[in-house]
Amino acid sequence: MECVRSGALDLGRSGNFLGKSGSTTSCGKVRCSTNLAGSTKCEQNLHGKVKPLLLSASGKARGTSGLVHRSQVLKHQHHLSVRSTSTDVCTTFDEDVKGVSSHAVEEKVGVLLLNLGGPETLNDVQPFLFNLFADPDIIRLPRLFRFLQRPLAKLISTFRAPKSKEGYASIGGGSPLRKITDEQANALKVALKSKNLEADIYVGMRYWYPFTEEAIDQIKKDKITKLVVLPLYPQYSISTSGSSIRVLQNIVKEDQYFAGLPISIIESWYQREGYVKSMADLIEKELSVFTNPEEVMIFFSAHGVPLTYVKDAGDPYRDQMEDCIALIMEELKSRGTLNDHTLAYQSRVGPVQWLKPYTDEVLVELGQKGVKSLLAVPVSFVSEHIETLEEIDMEYRELALESGIENWGRVPALGCTSSFISDLADAVVEALPSASAMVTRKVKDTDSDMDMMHYLTKMFFGSVLAFFLLLSLRL
Repeated sequence: MECVRSGALDLGRSGNFLGKSGSTTSCGKVRCSTNLAGSTKCEQNLHGKVKPLLLSASGKARGTSGLVHRSQVLKHQHHLSVRSTSTDVCTTFDEDVKGVSSHAVEEKVGVLLLNLGGPETLNDVQPFLFNLFADPDIIRLPRLFRFLQRPLAKLISTFRAPKSKEGYASIGGGSPLRKITDEQANALKVALKSKNLEADIYVGMRYWYPFTEEAIDQIKKDKITKLVVLPLYPQYSISTSGSSIRVLQNIVKEDQYFAGLPISIIESWYQREGYVKSMADLIEKELSVFTNPEEVMIFFSAHGVPLTYVKDAGDPYRDQMEDCIALIMEELKSRGTLNDHTLAYQSRVGPVQWLKPYTDEVLVELGQKGVKSLLAVPVSFVSEHIETLEEIDMEYRELALESGIENWGRVPALGCTSSFISDLADAVVEALPSASAMVTRKVKDTDSDMDMMHYLTKMFFGSVLAFFLLLSLRL
């Protein structure tokens, strides 16, 4: 995620986007930095031309449609449903298909890759942060105070921008997320073609160019007849995949073309065998760099979310993250890798409680317990960006060394790893047969599930926090 130093606050609705129009970024090799093994380059260097919004995708997402379709996973069959503020969606995969029929090839297939986006220059940082905090899935104000959404977003983005600019300056002056996403899209397009599927691929960013709305507009202009939607987040959260899918759902409600377009949403794909094995491959490779690999603590660091997302809104993110770690460690164990491991959550922000344990606190504790060798694994990220390049590689590395950890390593993000891209292509192929017109159905609003006293308490403390944020320049 690209919201380092921005995060999400549970305080519930939307604002317009600020910024300047972006341009197509050329694709090339991605350098994935680590500290012990040195830099790691993506395995594919694809320079195929890509339309500004046109790229390629795969996967499975949970959001706000009534799509249902099923996927074969490592040894487990997962069927999860997510409750969001407006609708309920459940998606699975139907079958494990490695190729497509000639009938499917005749369709004009589109694949929409969804990602967070990130500022490409230092001047983009403040408007990017505004777009982020204006999202009601990021700062969740009580209904009575939703008129504060945009003023609060303006205030927070203005006062957080200087600190965020320092972070982006330290990694080259901007986020590499769009460039890497374009490269992944090109690689995915090639992988799909090898599986006899020609597809137009579109990239839609939530908070920066190219915005999801722009990608949707291009899909309509291109008269796509079948669409697969893939959020580039392995695990589902209402603040990541959910937010992007909500934008798509709102468009479907208002647009006759999309209301009738067969769409398959790949909700989450952390449990896919190709993803799990690709992660295990990277971990094994980095472990081999240490003098005594068997003594290394494998440290999974995931992006955090406010605890209330999980407890009050039913966000499955924590459960999916824990399942993901279990699958990766099971795969490593099957290969004879028996290292100890732990999971912590990074990038918390604001005065509310986030998922625990916190990455910075766990690093200190591990040092105090005598851990000398540690391998950091950014498990919720498939692309290098500020939270891997600056937060993990710089801040957490320094903290670990200060805490007594002597040997530090970091697994690179998956990027364009061929096995990973191939598995995403398989997911797209598998998802196509179940594509159908999106149907939304209302569910109870989160607040309506609560008794009146609970709601009033939440509203009171939310308003106090909003008032405090508006008046406190330091925070």
